[in-house]
Amino acid sequence: MWKALQNAFRIPELRDRIIFTLLALIVFRLGIYIPVPGINIQAWAEAFKRFSGAAAGGIISFYDVFTGGALENFSIFAMSVTPYINASIVLQLLSSVITKLREMLREGEEGRKKFAKYTRNLTVALGAFQSFIVSFSLVRQSPDIVAYNLHPMMFVIISTVSMLAGTMFLLWLGDRITEKGIGNGISILIFAGIVARYPSYFGSVLLGNLNLFGWIFLIAIAVITVAGIIYVQQAERRIAIQYATRVVGRRVYGGASTYIPIKVNQGGVIPIIFASAIVMIPAAIAEMVGWQWLRAIFSPGNVLYITLYGLLVFFFTYFYSIVVFDPHEVSENVRKYGGFIPGIRPGKSTEEYIQRVLNRVTFMGAVFLVVIALLPHFVESVTRVNIVIGGTSTLIAVGVALDVLQQMEAHMIMRHYEGFMKKGLK
Repeated sequence: MWKALQNAFRIPELRDRIIFTLLALIVFRLGIYIPVPGINIQAWAEAFKRFSGAAAGGIISFYDVFTGGALENFSIFAMSVTPYINASIVLQLLSSVITKLREMLREGEEGRKKFAKYTRNLTVALGAFQSFIVSFSLVRQSPDIVAYNLHPMMFVIISTVSMLAGTMFLLWLGDRITEKGIGNGISILIFAGIVARYPSYFGSVLLGNLNLFGWIFLIAIAVITVAGIIYVQQAERRIAIQYATRVVGRRVYGGASTYIPIKVNQGGVIPIIFASAIVMIPAAIAEMVGWQWLRAIFSPGNVLYITLYGLLVFFFTYFYSIVVFDPHEVSENVRKYGGFIPGIRPGKSTEEYIQRVLNRVTFMGAVFLVVIALLPHFVESVTRVNIVIGGTSTLIAVGVALDVLQQMEAHMIMRHYEGFMKKGLK
């Protein structure tokens, strides 16, 4: 590992990319501690503790993990890049039902640029809306968080503009990381925010008074979780495709064989995010309205809550796989270029075969995501230590880390250096 890192810094281009990424992350982490103008930090700290301890605190804790603690500090980066993620997911889902968006994605580089422009425009709208709702709700519930005798509505306007500007700056910073750094910029920023919260996780574990069995159990679960995520993230089902031989003039085309890769975890962490957002809505409503019975039903430790959460994760895994992978389109493309699956007739039979394989693979991915989503509840019931969303955060962190390592590996192998993965040189 250390030798591979030394080799990475011997390649000028890769070294510059790594250094640029690290400097960008330093800027990101410094921005976490720049508060929104006009906020009373002490009053907000008390309000944050109060909100986190409420029934709706699961939403705040869940969200604060992805912001890297920016929400806890009520920073200008409090919205982080979540408006952009929401906008991307919404447009991806709409592209499955709106023909114009679907055709735009098929237009190549120019179409992707238009789609990215629409995503950014929607990000501005969602970012402004979310920032306004957060600011307005806080002023209504805790008027003392406003400092310097500002008028509440003036603070709401300043806070909304500041957090929206922070989100757009992070998008710009993410684009620069993608262009001049290593890895996908937006994913790197989310990864940095999640990893930055790990020390507080370890601190809560240390203060949990675990016995020897608890420590062994926690370490074993952590190792098994990371190993399982790596295995599933890399796993895919390959459908063999054979292309018929064609003779055009004196040239022979085709005759080659390839495959269609179907990843086990098609949706990544998106199904968990969707399910978490939906299942937290009743808890938030109960907290605002004061319905104790609804608050008790949808408390995180309740059996109904856990069951509903698992079913929603399972459902959204299938739903998202349908959106991102269309068996009819794939079978038509295979037929158009003269390909076929050995033993399967082209056309409808090929589409049905691909759909059957996709359903089986997606089932395994859905079970995996349900286990990851419910893992913190299981660990907490055994160790009595609150692990917030450990499984989800680990899934994102490991996925981004694998992507970065693969990009570094490609640079190193191209320069004939030994990489992180030994098999890459064989």
